[in-house]
Amino acid sequence: MGKILNSGYGAVFGTYWIIYAVVSSFASVFMLAKGYTNSQIGVTLAAANVLAVIMQPLIADFVDRSKKLDVIGTTEIMTVCMMVFTIGMFTFKGGSLGLCVVFVLLIAFHTVLQPLFNSLAFRLEEAGVSINFGIARSVGSLAYSIFVAIFGTIVEHFGINVMPIASEISCLLLIASLAFTGYYFNKGKKQAQQRNIEQETVEQRAETIVEAEESIEEEEEINLIQFIKRNKMFFIMNLGVLGIFFSNAVLNNYMAQICDGVGGSTEDMGRILGVMAFLEIPTMVFFKQLRRRFSCQFLLKIAAIGFTVKIAICWLANSVIMLYIGQLFQPVSFALFLPGMVYFSDEMMSRGEAVKGQALFTTMITITTIFATLFGGMILDASGSKMLTFVSTLLTAAGALVIIFAIDRVKSNK
Repeated sequence: MGKILNSGYGAVFGTYWIIYAVVSSFASVFMLAKGYTNSQIGVTLAAANVLAVIMQPLIADFVDRSKKLDVIGTTEIMTVCMMVFTIGMFTFKGGSLGLCVVFVLLIAFHTVLQPLFNSLAFRLEEAGVSINFGIARSVGSLAYSIFVAIFGTIVEHFGINVMPIASEISCLLLIASLAFTGYYFNKGKKQAQQRNIEQETVEQRAETIVEAEESIEEEEEINLIQFIKRNKMFFIMNLGVLGIFFSNAVLNNYMAQICDGVGGSTEDMGRILGVMAFLEIPTMVFFKQLRRRFSCQFLLKIAAIGFTVKIAICWLANSVIMLYIGQLFQPVSFALFLPGMVYFSDEMMSRGEAVKGQALFTTMITITTIFATLFGGMILDASGSKMLTFVSTLLTAAGALVIIFAIDRVKSNK
């Protein structure tokens, strides 16, 4: 049962990131071919992220309160909605408001799915199975890297009309993965409940309830303002996240334009994104081993520098080969920073603050993605890809300096 559920969870992440490749990574390719300007693309991508920010707490609250729909059922319905939205890619004309709305809804719904899938790991453990989140996330990176490398060639040869077809097929695969996982989860949960009924005493149940209530009360005692006051250096450090993830958002959303600026093609873009995602895997898989040898502070400093070097090489690039070389720093930038920040927050924050620490980090990434997509498109139209990567390099370097300055001054509240 454990292997089956872990395989199903990995399949969910794999198909999720394939959908991301189609609706997000290739969004610029599709919309440019449909006659949109970079500024219009930027506004569309920014609007999608704003809508996602609004939707996330609403959907999360719905899942927590609903007695009829669990995480799996909710994500299945949202995926069906994405299939309906994708029809608009066939029907709306290029340059129309309707097609922009389609992309806003597709990207927003897809973005909202991610925290739900993250929480699904804990939900699946109710079946008495230990879920390996790191391996599942690595499956997502592997699936994405293989798909974008192949899909860039397909789009180059057959045109952008293959994109909505690929979106519909990948959504169907996601629904199938969720159905498979849900079936075995329900089966395992019944078995686990039966074991619990036989083993758990009334006193143990009461103790569990008391501990849960105390945990909730402890989290509710600390609001956001109090959290920032108690963790000023941690907050300042997260301001650095705004800088380093600006370049990450630029590379993820505007790689097509950056490739075009050095004489590359859509095929090159797909392969570069594929290399970028593939190089994340070893670091994420073996992060726990790295953590045993080095402190989170040290790893996060290295990652901040890695972000800066990577975008600087992309700025200086005068050929597609140079863009490939820049991605060689992915293992010591994004792949190191993401798990490093999760562990660092957990180490520094008290039990009642841990959730807010993780939420602050996620919020900073969302904010910088909105600004990067919005102003990135404007910079592209006004001055081209070289100026965009130059601005990104400056902001990333500034963010790295803030992180390096602040991280050793963050005090533990354990």
